[in-house]
Amino acid sequence: MFQKILIANRGEIALRIQRACRDLGIRTVVVHSEADSEAKYVKLADESVCIGPAASSLSYLNIPAIISAAEVTDAEAIHPGYGFLSENADFAERVEKSGFVFIGPRPDTIRLMGDKVSAKQTMIKAGVPCVPGSEGALPPEPEELIKLGRKIGYPVIVKASGGGGGRGMRVVHTEAALKHAVALTRSEAEAAFGNPMLYMEKYLENPRHIEVQVLADEHKNVVYLGERDCSMQRRHQKIMEEAPAPDITPRLRTRIGERCVEACKKIGYRGAGTFEFLFENGEFYFIEMNTRLQVEHPVTEMITGIDIVQQQIRIAAGEKLPFRQRDVQFRGHSVECRINAEHPFTFVPSPGKITSYHPPGGPGIRVDSHIYQGYSVPPNYDSMIGKIIAYGDDRDQAIRRMRIALSEMVVGGIQTNIPLHQELLMDNRVIKGGVSIHYVEQRLAQQKKQLAEG
Repeated sequence: MFQKILIANRGEIALRIQRACRDLGIRTVVVHSEADSEAKYVKLADESVCIGPAASSLSYLNIPAIISAAEVTDAEAIHPGYGFLSENADFAERVEKSGFVFIGPRPDTIRLMGDKVSAKQTMIKAGVPCVPGSEGALPPEPEELIKLGRKIGYPVIVKASGGGGGRGMRVVHTEAALKHAVALTRSEAEAAFGNPMLYMEKYLENPRHIEVQVLADEHKNVVYLGERDCSMQRRHQKIMEEAPAPDITPRLRTRIGERCVEACKKIGYRGAGTFEFLFENGEFYFIEMNTRLQVEHPVTEMITGIDIVQQQIRIAAGEKLPFRQRDVQFRGHSVECRINAEHPFTFVPSPGKITSYHPPGGPGIRVDSHIYQGYSVPPNYDSMIGKIIAYGDDRDQAIRRMRIALSEMVVGGIQTNIPLHQELLMDNRVIKGGVSIHYVEQRLAQQKKQLAEG
């Protein structure tokens, strides 16, 4: 086991990783920007290194600075968390070439799955169901594009091969709009990701977003830890997640879980990973694989009792998974709400000083957050300031406990999206479960229309 790990991230996930390390008896080094010097996890770390100013490009994305921090502190391994450099194959390669262990998949695996075209081709070969669409990159010839669009059937969605996080995609409803949409998306992809390659898929009208969590060690042992429903989204960004997903039968769970396990074995996967699917009319369609820890990993931890972050660390240290698939048991239900420093309905960011703070508690409640009274939320990063996770014997109890937790939580001095979560958890469609990925945006649009009409 490692003696010292460097955490190359910030916010709640830096604290989450730090706690997992402390539980394993591992010392931690935290790198931070000037803007995060007063963060809780910086104060709690065994060592901390400032790696640059507030701008991410000069700090959390500064690979030489992170490697140097690992060298001067004698860290043995680097945990990238999520976001920032967590799915950057070049970073993983630099970490390993510099003599450190990257807590995540091998660089070539990250590269393979990071390119959406190669990822889809790999999944098709592995027998994982995919959305009907182009088998490779879109051809440059307009005539071939038109033929492909007709073959798939409208509406279609054009996506950047190197995209992610909801960026680099455009829905096309008619053949007349296809050429312009492809040209525009290609230009955006080149500017945003340095990769103009695009692909095209059938646009599913009302799918749910279901993802499958996997763990794989270096000894060819792979397990799936069930599925999560992440359909509550706005602009392709998740707001609320739950596990298990409503209305997914044990038979369906086993079928898709086993296919994900087989795919991991075929590509020689190592570490924690998540297969993301669109789910419609009882069928799963692969969209991408996240080769990192997910924001919503706690809901899976709650229903399985497995610490995913600790397993990541143990796998990176060369240990075997301590359990087999038959040992993984699913108990109860868990819901997670992402708490963001933003206006609950306009979504304008709300950085600033937290003048009062009271986290919720009680049976089945977990709060993953790095904030405290007197902490100033910087304007330089993602607006998420924490997560509330509620666990219950069943879905109804988990939702009731989440409502109580949201009513107890106090974050003074800034605005948060707590009122949005409270509204959603009183919505009959949400309470019933199984809403599509479009539901939240449709609901917000309807509210906006009603307000405009007076």
